[in-house]
Amino acid sequence: MSELQFVLLETGIKAFVIVNIILVLASVEVYLERKISAWIQNRVGPNRVGPFGLLQPIADVVKLFMKEDIVPDAAHKGFHRLAPLLSLAIAIAVYAVIPYSSYTNVDFGDGVRQIQWALAPDINIGVLFILAMTSLGVYGITLAGWSSNSKYSLLGGLRSAAQMISYELAMGLSLMGVILIAGSLSINEIILNQGGGFWNWNILYQPIGFFIFLTSAFAETNRTPFDLPEAEPELVGGFNTEYSGMKFGTFFLAEYANMATASAFISIMYFGGWQLPFDNSLLGLEDGSLLLSLLQFGAFATKVGFWIIFFIWVRWSIPRFRYDQLMNLGWKIMLPIAIVNVIVTAIFIAIFDM
Repeated sequence: MSELQFVLLETGIKAFVIVNIILVLASVEVYLERKISAWIQNRVGPNRVGPFGLLQPIADVVKLFMKEDIVPDAAHKGFHRLAPLLSLAIAIAVYAVIPYSSYTNVDFGDGVRQIQWALAPDINIGVLFILAMTSLGVYGITLAGWSSNSKYSLLGGLRSAAQMISYELAMGLSLMGVILIAGSLSINEIILNQGGGFWNWNILYQPIGFFIFLTSAFAETNRTPFDLPEAEPELVGGFNTEYSGMKFGTFFLAEYANMATASAFISIMYFGGWQLPFDNSLLGLEDGSLLLSLLQFGAFATKVGFWIIFFIWVRWSIPRFRYDQLMNLGWKIMLPIAIVNVIVTAIFIAIFDM
């Protein structure tokens, strides 16, 4: 097998696996959302379809597929169809640069090849790629609000656009401290810089940046307490009011994919990514071994799972902010603190020559 054929085959398999993992993960998140909300509200939650209600997400998908796809007469038909697909495509595209583990050395008979646990592992501007793609996600919501030709939908789309501008600046600046410490925009470099144990994780050096980024991530994913673009008591459902059937489901799939993306990005930037909480040498495993790669994947999955549960817990514990409160928080509190955090980090690095 030539090098080109091997790369094409490897990329195709990785892309297929990643897309299916995203779809399965979204179903798991829906189940967790229902069970955790039921636990918080002292209810039972799904317990009819399958053992412990585990097949409830599948039943939900079947129901959405069977529902009528209604398009308002006054809507722009083309953009109305495009909006949910755009949101989902952007949500999936982000996973191209997320590494799930380190590399694994595999002997294919014609020599040992190094398999990377990421679709595009060598992009040296991976952080910029993720920020750019997540910023584009607002276009799907704004397009849905405008194309529906509904006042509620339009207000939801406009809210999403204004919300994005208010927190994106603070979000980007909150990551600057991590980038300055690592000296790179490469996701792999940032993860490798946190190796050796949990005492090297960026959360210990950038706690203020972490809290700013975490707060911004809730607005990024349109999750409570910042789910203002769809705020049901005010806007009925906001940008997705005029959607039904699987188009409606596609928006939810994109939202849960974005929630997993935010959880993965938090884990990568502040909690070591796939790094174990102790030095790998303590296990006596060789770099590139399959067992070490699986342990690293398990560590990364555990971190991502923790933050997904945290996102769900916050949704059912904290009331929604008013729109003006979010604007004040983004512009008057988070942005100034993020700027000060970058300046202090830069001074600290310059003095101690990190």
